[in-house]
Amino acid sequence: MDKNAILPETGLTRLRRRLCSRPMTAATAPENPIVIIPARMASTRLPGKPLAEIAGEPMIVHVWRRAVTADVGPVIVACGEIEIIDAIKAAGGDAVFTSADHPSGSDRIFEALSTADPGKRHDCVINLQGDLPDIDPASIRAVLTPLSDPAVDISTLVAKITDPAERADASTPKVALSMAEGASSGRALYFSRTAIPSGDGPLYHHIGIYGYRREALERFVGLPQGVLERRESLEQLRALENGMRIDAQLVDTVPLGVDTPADLERARLAAAPA
Repeated sequence: MDKNAILPETGLTRLRRRLCSRPMTAATAPENPIVIIPARMASTRLPGKPLAEIAGEPMIVHVWRRAVTADVGPVIVACGEIEIIDAIKAAGGDAVFTSADHPSGSDRIFEALSTADPGKRHDCVINLQGDLPDIDPASIRAVLTPLSDPAVDISTLVAKITDPAERADASTPKVALSMAEGASSGRALYFSRTAIPSGDGPLYHHIGIYGYRREALERFVGLPQGVLERRESLEQLRALENGMRIDAQLVDTVPLGVDTPADLERARLAAAPA
């Protein structure tokens, strides 16, 4: 064969040529975050949870107020029921109506983001669960810290487990975290409801708040449910199964998640005047 001959271009070489010719856009630290709080009335263990009263106000309003206090960007509530919208509007907040049938909070915030920001001004989305009425505003700010590393797609929070009962509690998600001694953040390698990793050293309680780069959220909601995600019932494993990077920031306090009537009673007691 003539070494100077031009060989016919195959489909693979065409694909490689297109990929190589695309301009490379490096990720940077988020400059314009938005906080979106997904909420739904149809909670299995605590129906009507967002409107459950705590210290005279609906729980969703407490979460919204703490997100506003964090002062990282606009705050909106994403929900599929008009009652939640009315509660947020009465408190002076913003809410976006979404489909009531979303399988996850991530899907709900993606629809809300598309509605509230079609021009794509916001480069980062904080997904704050609507059942954390006592979350520290400083923790909401802290979830942005790992995204200063351009290699990180998604950020989240962890706290050291200090209560021995949490080690065996399946309702407390744990994370295997690659974090150097003395560091305050590290790469999440796996999430589980069992105590991981084995051996000596701290265990970390995963706190369900996420910071997504916008393009990472768009990719995540387009992925099929993962095998490990179904097995552990932990949505974040979908990202790890598909090669996305999650880093976690260490914080000092774990917010009280309200999933059951007993949790709600504890939240009410904690919010009651001394």
